[in-house]
Amino acid sequence: MAVSSRVFSSSMVLAFALFLSFTEARDHLVGGKVDAWEVPSSEADSLNKWAEKNRFQIGDYLVWKYDSKKDSVLQVTREAYLSCNTTGPIEVHQGGETKVKLDKSGPYYFISGHQANCEKGEKLIVVVMAARGRRTGAGSPALSPALAPASELEAPAMAPTSGASGLKAGFMLVVGVLAGVGMM
Repeated sequence: MAVSSRVFSSSMVLAFALFLSFTEARDHLVGGKVDAWEVPSSEADSLNKWAEKNRFQIGDYLVWKYDSKKDSVLQVTREAYLSCNTTGPIEVHQGGETKVKLDKSGPYYFISGHQANCEKGEKLIVVVMAARGRRTGAGSPALSPALAPASELEAPAMAPTSGASGLKAGFMLVVGVLAGVGMM
Protein backbone atom coordinates (compact mmCIF):
# COMPACT_ATOMS: atom_id res chain seq x y z
CA MET A 1 0.00 0.00 0.00
CA ALA A 2 2.90 2.38 0.74
CA VAL A 3 4.19 1.88 -2.81
CA SER A 4 0.84 2.83 -4.36
CA SER A 5 0.66 5.92 -2.15
CA ARG A 6 4.14 6.96 -3.26
CA VAL A 7 3.29 6.35 -6.92
CA PHE A 8 0.10 8.37 -6.57
CA SER A 9 2.00 11.22 -4.87
CA SER A 10 4.66 11.16 -7.58
CA SER A 11 1.97 11.20 -10.26
CA MET A 12 0.29 14.19 -8.66
CA VAL A 13 3.59 16.11 -8.46
CA LEU A 14 4.27 15.31 -12.13
CA ALA A 15 0.76 16.39 -13.14
CA PHE A 16 1.14 19.64 -11.19
CA ALA A 17 4.49 20.34 -12.86
CA LEU A 18 2.91 19.73 -16.28
CA PHE A 19 0.05 22.06 -15.41
CA LEU A 20 2.49 24.81 -14.43
CA SER A 21 4.37 24.41 -17.70
CA PHE A 22 1.16 25.24 -19.57
CA THR A 23 0.57 28.43 -17.59
CA GLU A 24 3.98 30.09 -17.46
CA ALA A 25 4.97 33.06 -19.62
CA ARG A 26 6.58 32.38 -22.97
CA ASP A 27 9.11 34.20 -25.12
CA HIS A 28 7.88 34.62 -28.72
CA LEU A 29 10.66 35.22 -31.25
CA VAL A 30 9.01 37.69 -33.63
CA GLY A 31 8.44 36.02 -36.98
CA GLY A 32 9.59 32.72 -35.50
CA LYS A 33 13.20 33.31 -36.54
CA VAL A 34 16.19 35.62 -36.12
CA ASP A 35 16.21 38.61 -38.51
CA ALA A 36 12.46 38.33 -39.27
CA TRP A 37 12.14 42.07 -38.49
CA GLU A 38 12.51 43.26 -42.08
CA VAL A 39 10.40 44.37 -45.03
CA PRO A 40 8.33 41.30 -46.02
CA SER A 41 8.93 39.88 -49.49
CA SER A 42 5.17 39.31 -49.92
CA GLU A 43 1.89 39.69 -48.02
CA ALA A 44 2.15 36.00 -47.11
CA ASP A 45 5.42 36.77 -45.30
CA SER A 46 3.86 39.58 -43.28
CA LEU A 47 4.61 39.45 -39.57
CA ASN A 48 0.89 39.86 -38.95
CA LYS A 49 0.37 36.45 -40.61
CA TRP A 50 2.83 35.03 -38.07
CA ALA A 51 1.01 36.79 -35.22
CA GLU A 52 -2.34 35.32 -36.31
CA LYS A 53 -0.92 31.82 -35.83
CA ASN A 54 0.18 32.46 -32.24
CA ARG A 55 -1.63 32.91 -28.94
CA PHE A 56 -0.31 35.69 -26.78
CA GLN A 57 -1.06 35.75 -23.05
CA ILE A 58 -0.55 38.43 -20.41
CA GLY A 59 3.00 37.98 -19.10
CA ASP A 60 4.44 36.68 -22.39
CA TYR A 61 7.35 38.45 -24.09
CA LEU A 62 7.97 39.42 -27.70
CA VAL A 63 11.62 39.06 -28.70
CA TRP A 64 13.16 40.71 -31.75
CA LYS A 65 16.64 39.92 -33.08
CA TYR A 66 17.70 42.28 -35.86
CA ASP A 67 20.64 44.29 -37.19
CA SER A 68 20.71 47.41 -34.98
CA LYS A 69 22.77 49.27 -37.61
CA LYS A 70 19.91 48.96 -40.10
CA ASP A 71 16.71 49.06 -38.05
CA SER A 72 14.87 49.61 -34.79
CA VAL A 73 11.51 48.71 -33.26
CA LEU A 74 8.96 51.33 -32.23
CA GLN A 75 5.94 50.58 -30.09
CA VAL A 76 3.26 53.01 -31.27
CA THR A 77 -0.41 53.90 -31.06
CA ARG A 78 -2.96 52.52 -33.49
CA GLU A 79 -3.00 55.82 -35.36
CA ALA A 80 0.80 55.88 -35.72
CA TYR A 81 0.70 52.26 -36.88
CA LEU A 82 -1.83 53.07 -39.61
CA SER A 83 0.10 56.10 -40.88
CA CYS A 84 3.63 54.74 -40.23
CA ASN A 85 4.32 57.80 -38.08
CA THR A 86 7.72 57.30 -36.45
CA THR A 87 7.61 60.51 -34.38
CA GLY A 88 6.53 60.32 -30.73
CA PRO A 89 6.45 56.54 -30.23
CA ILE A 90 5.40 54.94 -26.94
CA GLU A 91 8.73 53.09 -26.75
CA VAL A 92 11.91 53.05 -28.86
CA HIS A 93 14.08 49.91 -29.05
CA GLN A 94 17.42 50.09 -30.89
CA GLY A 95 19.72 47.47 -29.44
CA GLY A 96 19.37 44.70 -32.03
CA GLU A 97 17.91 42.44 -29.38
CA THR A 98 14.61 43.74 -28.04
CA LYS A 99 12.35 42.10 -25.46
CA VAL A 100 8.91 43.56 -24.71
CA LYS A 101 6.65 42.25 -21.95
CA LEU A 102 2.97 41.95 -22.85
CA ASP A 103 1.54 43.14 -19.54
CA LYS A 104 -2.12 43.77 -20.46
CA SER A 105 -4.74 42.37 -22.79
CA GLY A 106 -5.58 44.02 -26.09
CA PRO A 107 -3.66 45.09 -29.19
CA TYR A 108 0.00 46.15 -29.29
CA TYR A 109 1.30 48.01 -32.34
CA PHE A 110 4.91 47.94 -33.55
CA ILE A 111 6.54 49.54 -36.60
CA SER A 112 10.02 49.84 -38.04
CA GLY A 113 11.97 52.89 -36.93
CA HIS A 114 12.46 53.65 -40.64
CA GLN A 115 9.27 55.09 -42.06
CA ALA A 116 9.99 53.73 -45.56
CA ASN A 117 10.30 50.19 -44.16
CA CYS A 118 7.03 50.58 -42.28
CA GLU A 119 5.30 51.79 -45.45
CA LYS A 120 6.56 48.63 -47.18
CA GLY A 121 4.95 46.45 -44.51
CA GLU A 122 7.55 46.12 -41.75
CA LYS A 123 5.08 46.36 -38.89
CA LEU A 124 3.25 44.13 -36.47
CA ILE A 125 0.01 43.98 -34.51
CA VAL A 126 -0.15 41.53 -31.61
CA VAL A 127 -3.40 40.92 -29.76
CA VAL A 128 -3.01 39.68 -26.18
CA MET A 129 -5.87 37.58 -24.86
CA ALA A 130 -7.65 38.62 -21.70
CA ALA A 131 -6.94 36.62 -18.58
CA ARG A 132 -9.61 33.95 -18.32
CA GLY A 133 -12.07 34.47 -15.50
CA ARG A 134 -10.97 37.93 -14.38
CA ARG A 135 -11.29 41.44 -15.69
CA THR A 136 -8.25 43.58 -16.45
CA GLY A 137 -9.11 47.24 -16.16
CA ALA A 138 -12.28 49.04 -17.09
CA GLY A 139 -12.33 47.78 -20.66
CA SER A 140 -10.87 49.26 -23.79
CA PRO A 141 -12.28 52.36 -25.42
CA ALA A 142 -14.24 52.07 -28.63
CA LEU A 143 -12.22 52.41 -31.82
CA SER A 144 -12.70 55.53 -33.90
CA PRO A 145 -14.08 55.26 -37.46
CA ALA A 146 -11.66 53.91 -40.04
CA LEU A 147 -9.48 56.40 -41.89
CA ALA A 148 -7.54 53.77 -43.82
CA PRO A 149 -8.53 50.80 -45.98
CA ALA A 150 -10.23 48.04 -44.00
CA SER A 151 -7.35 45.61 -44.61
CA GLU A 152 -4.99 48.00 -42.78
CA LEU A 153 -7.28 48.29 -39.77
CA GLU A 154 -7.92 44.66 -39.13
CA ALA A 155 -5.90 43.33 -36.26
CA PRO A 156 -5.02 39.64 -36.34
CA ALA A 157 -7.97 37.51 -35.35
CA MET A 158 -8.26 36.86 -31.64
CA ALA A 159 -7.37 33.28 -30.82
CA PRO A 160 -10.28 31.28 -29.42
CA THR A 161 -10.51 31.27 -25.65
CA SER A 162 -12.06 27.84 -25.36
CA GLY A 163 -9.62 26.84 -22.64
CA ALA A 164 -7.82 24.34 -24.87
CA SER A 165 -4.64 24.56 -22.78
CA GLY A 166 -6.66 23.88 -19.63
CA LEU A 167 -8.23 20.88 -21.35
CA LYS A 168 -4.77 19.66 -22.35
CA ALA A 169 -3.51 20.05 -18.78
CA GLY A 170 -6.56 18.22 -17.44
CA PHE A 171 -5.97 15.40 -19.90
CA MET A 172 -2.33 15.14 -18.83
CA LEU A 173 -3.44 15.01 -15.19
CA VAL A 174 -5.79 12.10 -15.92
CA VAL A 175 -3.09 10.28 -17.90
CA GLY A 176 -0.62 10.78 -15.03
CA VAL A 177 -3.05 9.50 -12.42
CA LEU A 178 -4.02 6.49 -14.55
CA ALA A 179 -0.36 5.71 -15.18
CA GLY A 180 0.27 5.87 -11.44
CA VAL A 181 -2.69 3.61 -10.68
CA GLY A 182 -1.56 1.20 -13.40
CA MET A 183 1.85 0.83 -11.71
CA MET A 184 0.30 -0.48 -8.51
